[in-house]
Amino acid sequence: MEVRANPTRKRYGFGRKPMLVNIDLQKSYTDTAQFKTAYETDPRQIEYVNQLADLARGHGLPVAWTYVAYMESGEDCGVWGTRTDTPDSLQNIKVGSVRAEFDDRLKIDRVRDIVYNKRMASAFHDTHLQSLMVWHRCDTVVVTGGSTSGCVRATVVDALSRGYRVIVPEECVADKHESPHFANLYDIALKYGDVLPVAEVIDYYRNFRNEA
Repeated sequence: MEVRANPTRKRYGFGRKPMLVNIDLQKSYTDTAQFKTAYETDPRQIEYVNQLADLARGHGLPVAWTYVAYMESGEDCGVWGTRTDTPDSLQNIKVGSVRAEFDDRLKIDRVRDIVYNKRMASAFHDTHLQSLMVWHRCDTVVVTGGSTSGCVRATVVDALSRGYRVIVPEECVADKHESPHFANLYDIALKYGDVLPVAEVIDYYRNFRNEA
């Protein structure tokens, strides 16, 4: 990306301790063979996310996974639910449905990892992510998942607004179309966080030293 390559733009950088937040890597968005709502930007996205999660756990660092799912009645959708106009709409992802299930390729540690259902775009909105960041004494959020122009961007902006450093491994986020994907990566890199090659983020986790 052009912004990343600009040597005059100072990075926010990694802080003392990161939390890996993997956003909505569920079948509704990753199973392109089954659902029209699914998308893929980098075919190795899931592989990279699993690698980051394994490295984070190896250092005792927190790993969180979010998914979107709503009540059968749709009462927890709020005004967002008023735009439910097709069977594939976001608000038609129901609790317990196949669309709400995590991608089978993901390696989620059901004992150690944090898993929670969010209803709105940002992983911070009306969730306990903020308190978990405080509890784990994290000052950096590493964001993966999708979509880049939706839930990823909303989480990035909310994280910065709460005073956290933000890292987005470029190959670990995806969107339905290239135009919003790259436009939002550019905007994130310009304003809200550091968009880095996943190889650099992997190296960071491999060499992590806990200073807390």
